[in-house]
Amino acid sequence: MFTHSAREPNRYGGENIEITGFVAYLSTMIQRVSIIVGWLALAFIVFATLSPISDRPVLARPQFEHFAAFALLGLAFGLAYPARLPLVATIVLGSAVGLETLQLLTPDRHGRVLDAVVKAVGGICGISAGQLILFLLRTRISRAR
Repeated sequence: MFTHSAREPNRYGGENIEITGFVAYLSTMIQRVSIIVGWLALAFIVFATLSPISDRPVLARPQFEHFAAFALLGLAFGLAYPARLPLVATIVLGSAVGLETLQLLTPDRHGRVLDAVVKAVGGICGISAGQLILFLLRTRISRAR
């Protein structure tokens, strides 16, 4: 699963150990889990947004729910598809605007610009957090080498 090799002693008297295989495995697992979480989150958001108001789950204030749901969506897609940032932004922001627009077609729901903005800001924050996490992981990996 991972390789390690002893190198020269480090400044603390121990040996430097290379674990590149483990890091690659961890990175792959984060990406795979993020793909699953991202698409499940999007499916749940679509259900919660377009279902009748009586079937909509309520966990907190609506604005907080909108922000948190799209932050999770942006984070998951940002970690799942790190090399496709424009596509991720299009999916997340398009979902925010598109779902609010689709609510205008349902009889008991209402689409509002404020809700779309809160969802978009949550998505951008999630994508940004994902990029920050990936940057920190890459920095830590490069320092370990």
